[in-house]
Amino acid sequence: MSADSSHADAVVVVDPNPVVLRRRPTDTSAIDSTITHPGSVKINVLGAFIVNEEPSSIAARTASHHDTKDIRLPNHTAVVSHIAVDIGGSLAKLVYFSREPGSTEPGGRLNFITFETEKIDTCLDFMKQLKIKQQMLNGSRPGELCVMATGGGAYKYYDEIREALGVEVLREDEMECLIIGLDFFITEIPEEVFTYSENDPMHFAEARADIYPYLLVNIGSGVSMIKVSGPTQYQRIGGTSLGGGTLWGLLSLLTGSRTFDEMLGMAERGDNAAVDMLVGDIYGTDYGKIGLKSSTIASSFGKVFKMKREAEREAEDGGESAYRGDGTMNGDGRKSHRKFGPEDISRSLLYAISNNIGQIAYLQSEKHNLSNIYFGGSFIRGHRQTMNTLSYAIKFWSEGAKKAYFLRHEGYLGAVGAFLKRQPRNWGRRNSLDEEGVGAGWLGRRGEAL
Repeated sequence: MSADSSHADAVVVVDPNPVVLRRRPTDTSAIDSTITHPGSVKINVLGAFIVNEEPSSIAARTASHHDTKDIRLPNHTAVVSHIAVDIGGSLAKLVYFSREPGSTEPGGRLNFITFETEKIDTCLDFMKQLKIKQQMLNGSRPGELCVMATGGGAYKYYDEIREALGVEVLREDEMECLIIGLDFFITEIPEEVFTYSENDPMHFAEARADIYPYLLVNIGSGVSMIKVSGPTQYQRIGGTSLGGGTLWGLLSLLTGSRTFDEMLGMAERGDNAAVDMLVGDIYGTDYGKIGLKSSTIASSFGKVFKMKREAEREAEDGGESAYRGDGTMNGDGRKSHRKFGPEDISRSLLYAISNNIGQIAYLQSEKHNLSNIYFGGSFIRGHRQTMNTLSYAIKFWSEGAKKAYFLRHEGYLGAVGAFLKRQPRNWGRRNSLDEEGVGAGWLGRRGEAL
């Protein structure tokens, strides 16, 4: 969603007149009495942790992309009869619950898988497998499966999903699902949220209840920036059309890469100084008076035109073009005048887009007086250069007053939010209350209802 959306300034309030009651512990029977929907289930997060071993479920063998760690729920015993999918412009993110294969231990895990949206049929085939294996995976019968869908594709592919699976498909609001998913990760999952810097690459933040207000920067094909003031109140305050789709599209033209992961791998090996004009190229050193290092980018791709012009001039003098983007040898065995390859282009463009997003995020946080900024979306993918660029931008512009946070499941906020929507009203939100006025939050790690 780009910044010029006609709904950019709309305020969404899910429950404008919430009943405010004092939080109090309540026992399991009181919680069970609030569940009125036959397909509903509460997720017991007591003892939840992120699994570090390789996934052993059917997801690992058949999904197109499964590099996100599963979340183990050792104390969840209730039947789960639904899966959730967040279908964006570039990627479809799937979340489902499964029992531990071949284990006598209670509980199970949340599984996370990604498919390219243009290959939606592959995603649907995988969902069919889940339907067939429903009883083995989570104890429910195949006919009981329900699909919770969010994102633009929940509408675009609605008929296809229903026809392919023959099950109930419930469509949920994209922005609301993002907030519910992020709130869940912040408050309930240990070692999920972290800050990033070169000196301290992954410093985990403690799960906590006091999280509002904050800014969510969701980077998918485009970028949405959402101010979250409470569990049910949020406002999209801006965004930009220059996001993951931009990087993917331009690098597919400039480098010939076919997959986003291939592009990130090339960026990891590249040197942006080969194509970017740096402060050091202009001053010969740092510009310390205004806090700019010599390695700071003054102009993205700023060297390319000059190098190309010099190469063309050399080619005219020598009778053959010496300009080779990949730095290979000319026909007469001479090296090209300047060598930069697709890896360097990839790194430069990744920096350009990440810096742009980071600065816009800072400006929005400053305008709305928000100190905590959470970056989500499949653009990040745990890529250290991306996180370091975003984190550095926030720290530099705010002079250390604001913090950039990242998540290990950053691409699955919407899918997890949709998964949690298969609950009684307000279930899974801290400080929320059901229609009967009984406290109904996530079953916390200490075992009490929050």
